[in-house]
Amino acid sequence: MHRNPRTGTEPLTARSPLGLRLVLSVVFTPLFIAGAVGFAIWAARSDPGSVPSSGVLGALAIVCAVLSLLALADLAVVEHRRRHEAGHGGRGRS
Repeated sequence: MHRNPRTGTEPLTARSPLGLRLVLSVVFTPLFIAGAVGFAIWAARSDPGSVPSSGVLGALAIVCAVLSLLALADLAVVEHRRRHEAGHGGRGRS
């Protein structure tokens, strides 16, 4: 099953960016998790008059948590596609 039929405009040697997506997901997932934990701890320890406020720090923790979930989801998609292509005679995409 092909994802998209060829339109004739893309080169025959075009490569999928799955390898780059894999590297980016592996690198940024732990960074976003660490950011979420760090901002959450900072928000919990901040005083009412501190700058940045605990609300801003909490929002940053939520943003980092959402980004880590997106990176994990992308990692799962990339691994699924790599296994599918390897199991069905993929054309050497990485």
